[in-house]
Amino acid sequence: MARTRNFTRAAQENYVVQSALSHQIKALEKELGVALFARTSRRVELTAAGEAFLPAARSCLEAAARARVEAIATTGELRGTVSVGAIPTLRGVDLPAALGAVRRKHPRLHVTLRVGKSTDFVREIAHGALDLAVLGVAVGVNPIAEHSGVAIQEIRREKLVAVFARGHHLAQRTSLHLADVVGEDFVDFPAASPGRQQSDLAFSRVGLRREVAYEAATTDLILDLVRQNLAMAMLAPSVVKGEGLGTVPVVDGPERVI
Repeated sequence: MARTRNFTRAAQENYVVQSALSHQIKALEKELGVALFARTSRRVELTAAGEAFLPAARSCLEAAARARVEAIATTGELRGTVSVGAIPTLRGVDLPAALGAVRRKHPRLHVTLRVGKSTDFVREIAHGALDLAVLGVAVGVNPIAEHSGVAIQEIRREKLVAVFARGHHLAQRTSLHLADVVGEDFVDFPAASPGRQQSDLAFSRVGLRREVAYEAATTDLILDLVRQNLAMAMLAPSVVKGEGLGTVPVVDGPERVI
């Protein structure tokens, strides 16, 4: 609750109904004799007492979890829960196969998977709300620079390709440079998102500016807009699928790290 500030999301993440979570919080507040949360019709905020209670409560929960893991580890068996996050554009890594291998090797280890944003995942890992995540970031960007206690491991790199509708005048080219497409309308992820950042940085590094005429939150919508010849895009080749699309390598184009 302290992290999500929302009863519904907190209940979903803990696999309980909202009424049960609300009852547990009220019982805790009654036991402590203080209100931990200030509730409004739209949002839930920590009170001063809640802010004071949170660090010690979090430390107690983490210590209890570590004690349980260390005790079970003496048997040589992995148990407990591991929470994993993944970006929605993850295609170059076979995450289902990896999770399947973990299940077969450690059948009593419970693994959960959520889809979301790289920036949110890093923050959640730093706060202990998530164990690990598979991210996609621009080359040269350190996603954990502002978060101590978080480690990162590069898995692979993907060079983005230019994506056009089949009838686009550049779709038949064998290769392109960023300067060749600077006058085109683009569709891309929302501004400041990691998915958008990799392309913005690539153009900035060569002193060029492009026109992002359309923004979309999902790869499917981006591809649909490209398919209608409304704009071009730059995406990892592993996410480009469906009829009516063509891809062209971009020599000095953006690259993402997974």
